[in-house]
Amino acid sequence: MRIGIVGTGTMARVLGTRWSRAGHDVLVGGRDVERAAALAERIGARAGTLRDAARYGRDAVLLAVPYAAAAGVAAGLGDAVRGRTLIDCTNPVVAGFVLETAGGPSAAERIAAAAPGASVVKAFNLCHESVWGLTPPVFDGRPLAVPVCGDDEVALETVRGLVRDLGCVPVNGGGLHRAGLLEATAAFLIGLWVGEGVDAQAIAPPLEYAGVHAS
Repeated sequence: MRIGIVGTGTMARVLGTRWSRAGHDVLVGGRDVERAAALAERIGARAGTLRDAARYGRDAVLLAVPYAAAAGVAAGLGDAVRGRTLIDCTNPVVAGFVLETAGGPSAAERIAAAAPGASVVKAFNLCHESVWGLTPPVFDGRPLAVPVCGDDEVALETVRGLVRDLGCVPVNGGGLHRAGLLEATAAFLIGLWVGEGVDAQAIAPPLEYAGVHAS
């Protein structure tokens, strides 16, 4: 695949590294072109501007910028993301583990509104960047499951493929209207992990005990 990465932070570095090693053609774009070039050299990718990344990402564009800047950056990409699969990995979580978008559209929906020609898919927002760097992310013999939310089946299948390239298992999270639930889950889990030092996996029983097969 040809993948454009908009941003030069840790998520851009970790996911870009994994996808480049999986054989995809990656271009990293940033406001600071020298920083983008340094990251691209490090991960075996090409470099350019933000719009270069969007144009290059014929198959997928990862929006890997802080949530506060995400809608503005998406809007600034304009026609460069029209018809593209735009992956939103942002988390609108502020101090106190509070969801900044509570009571309103989700981050993913705001990004979709800012880039109306793109097919936005919410994914890769539930884990710290260090998890995505694991090769692969497998815990007690079980690969990490990655929920994805979106409305375009072609875009969803593209992202599912990129999830599998990390050694993870894609999980259907529903339409983009459910992205807010995924973002709220991230806020809650981060609060448990960071605020309370709790192993969040301990709060959910295995599937066979979840009552889904109860009569």
